[in-house]
Formats: sequence, structure tokens, C-alpha cells
Amino acid sequence: MKFQTHGLIIKEQNISEQDKAVTILTGSHGVLRAFVRGGKSLKSGKAAPTSLLSYSRLTLYKGRESYSVGDAQTEKIFSRLRSDVRKMCLAQYFCELVLTICPREQPAEAYLRLMLNSLYLISEDKRPELLVKACLEMRMAAMAGYLPDLVMCRGCGKYTDSVMYFLPGTGELKCPDCRESGHGAVELSGSALTALRHTVYADDDKLFSFSLGAEGLQALNQASEAYLRCRFEKDFQTLIFYKTIS
Repeated sequence: MKFQTHGLIIKEQNISEQDKAVTILTGSHGVLRAFVRGGKSLKSGKAAPTSLLSYSRLTLYKGRESYSVGDAQTEKIFSRLRSDVRKMCLAQYFCELVLTICPREQPAEAYLRLMLNSLYLISEDKRPELLVKACLEMRMAAMAGYLPDLVMCRGCGKYTDSVMYFLPGTGELKCPDCRESGHGAVELSGSALTALRHTVYADDDKLFSFSLGAEGLQALNQASEAYLRCRFEKDFQTLIFYKTIS
């Protein structure tokens, strides 16, 4: 079966001296792995469109057990990310999240759009890296069915307080009066809580449209990282490396 789709290359793997395999986040078929014959050759027209973090128009052939890339034409290459080690590490963390969370063999337009917007914002310095990171983490988890309950305190129904506590293990809020010790709660100021709510409840076109100070961003990212670690029961090695060099 032959079909055309747009996709973002999120992983490359060498197969031979001339061939490689790529993992692609596509809007029409979610995450899929495809072989690229001659994809390592600089003379091949498929080399650039199937390189890491390239967004391309692809012609794919589906065999009995695998996909292969026929024609490939570049739509966008995030070249500025490749020239900045820290940003490239963050982009690779985003790719690891896609590999962990996004669906296979199912439509994934919303995931693809979120990834492209996030990569553009950090590539062009349009928004702070930590703001984009937390938005992508929480929104991607919510889209995958892991929507936290951030409306009010689970114990008493209080909407806000001087501080509120986010429990990553259960994805719920507790006020100071209802909080129980020993649950790895993340303390959130009023502004940090508003930002966390925004990451999951805001409309798609307003997702990145807020600002937060350095202390609030740190708390927001502490909450989002802890939530993903609990939900997916893993430490993301690309995130560890990104934090090391940052």
C-alpha cells in the first residue's frame, strides 16, 4: 500500500553503510518506523528530508511487516536547534516523550502540531524553554488520557489558597489543611498553580500564551516532570542529560 503523509523525524538508526531506519511522527498514522534505502548517502535526495528533526512530505510504502520511504521532500528543518547543544538536547527529550506517549498506527494530528509548535518556539527563542517544556509535558499527557484534576482541592473543594500542593502520584490538588505528608507533593504558588491549570485546560491556540517568573517556572517544571515520571513509571534519560548541561 502506498500513501502520502507529512511527518517529523524523531529518531534515526543506521542499518548499513547506505541505508537507515527512521521513526516518524505523522499526522495520519501516528508514530511509525520506516526504512530509507540510500538514506545515508549525501547524494540521495532522501538524506535531508529524513534527517533528525526534519519535517517532510513523505511517500510511504507499507509492506506486510514494515514501512519504507519512497519520495521525500523537506518542508522544514529546525537548523537552529542543531547548532545549540542545550536546545538540541531539549528537542531530543521532546522526541523521547513522543516515543513514549504518542499512538502507533492511529491519527495523531494534535500531537504533531504540538511538537512542531514547541520546536519552533524554542528554536526561534519565542518563549522560555522551561515554559514550552512544561506545556508540552502536561498537554501531551492530557491528550494521552492522563488528565490531572486541577480544579480544586480533592479534600475540601477549595479552589485556591496562599499555596496549594500538587500530588504527582494521583494528579490531584490539596490545600494546606488537607495535605498529607509523605506523598511527594509539589508546592505551588498562586501564579504557578494558574500556569499548571493553563497547561491542561487552555485552548490549543492559547497554550503558550502566558508568562511566569523564574521561581514559578521552576515549580511548574517540578510538577510536570514529577507527574510524567509517575504516570509513565520511568526516568527520561534525555531529560536528565538536558538538566545536566543546563
